[in-house]
Amino acid sequence: MHEVTGSWRAGTHRSQMTTLLALLGCVGLWFGLSLVRYDLFPLAGYFFWLFVGMLLLRFVPLLLLTGAILLAGLGTGLLTATTTAPSLISIGVLLLLSVALVLYFASRQRSGLPTPLSEALLADLRDRLTAQGQVPALPAGWSAQSAMVAAYGAGYAGDFMVADLDEGGEHLELVLVDVVGKGLTAAPSALLLAGALSGLIGAIHEDDLLLAANGVLLRLRAEETFATAVHVSVCLTDGSYTIRSAGHPPALRWSAGEREWSVDSSRGLALGIEARPDLESSRGTLGPGDALMFYTDGVVESRRSHLDDRIDWLGDVARSEMLQGLDGTASRIVSRVERGDDDRAVLIIARD
Repeated sequence: MHEVTGSWRAGTHRSQMTTLLALLGCVGLWFGLSLVRYDLFPLAGYFFWLFVGMLLLRFVPLLLLTGAILLAGLGTGLLTATTTAPSLISIGVLLLLSVALVLYFASRQRSGLPTPLSEALLADLRDRLTAQGQVPALPAGWSAQSAMVAAYGAGYAGDFMVADLDEGGEHLELVLVDVVGKGLTAAPSALLLAGALSGLIGAIHEDDLLLAANGVLLRLRAEETFATAVHVSVCLTDGSYTIRSAGHPPALRWSAGEREWSVDSSRGLALGIEARPDLESSRGTLGPGDALMFYTDGVVESRRSHLDDRIDWLGDVARSEMLQGLDGTASRIVSRVERGDDDRAVLIIARD
């Protein structure tokens, strides 16, 4: 059964023909049974097979199925004496209109796939995007956590993260990206950029990573397609780090000694605007108990408050959450952000 389902989800010609033949067999069986017991297998039952075909078939197989349903429905009405003429005409017109409506929507599917297959494809892309943002298991003494919420609860966001830990477990790279747009409008560009970054991170020098991502966005040649990003590389042996920002909100650093968050100084131009964006980096060292926090603009932007005031608010919220314990801090911070119309993401790297 799993192989059959997997074959159908692949959308191959063979799987579609198999599904079509199975549905044609069901329609034929319904036709035969309706001639024997119309009270149990009425003309209205063809609407069910039409609905199933709409869910499972692409346009051409669906066209064949609807033709068979119309012929079977007409034959049922003519060959059974239990259906009155007005009733036959009414059901026939409804069936014809339903077929026309189903075929119209099937022809408008830009993916060329029935709705469940399109949904399965989108879900697979979403899961792949989510998987790329999983931070690998870090060596003892280090931890990382993240929390992301898409705008409108859609499940598809323009915020994403990619991560890479070298084979020796000594060098960690993380990139948090916010593609312009909200939820579904930003998801296509986010998927393209996430795929490119996942192949680049760890494969090219860290100084060139954001420049390479900038080139990817410029090659998309789409209007108003740009992104903000922050790239952090951490040496897990001595705690030294480098932060490179491209138009992203400033990172925050937690000092275990002072029990306060301070604003990082790295700045830069957003990606996808100029061929050689000006990117400023900052460097530092995390001691025991220290942490770095990165976030997207959906966490701090507000129509009622200035950005600096919102960053101060985030520092206060994050301080109270850190004092409760590191575990779950990212999720708790995101949960305290007012629900708005933008994606929200928080990433924390801590030296235990």
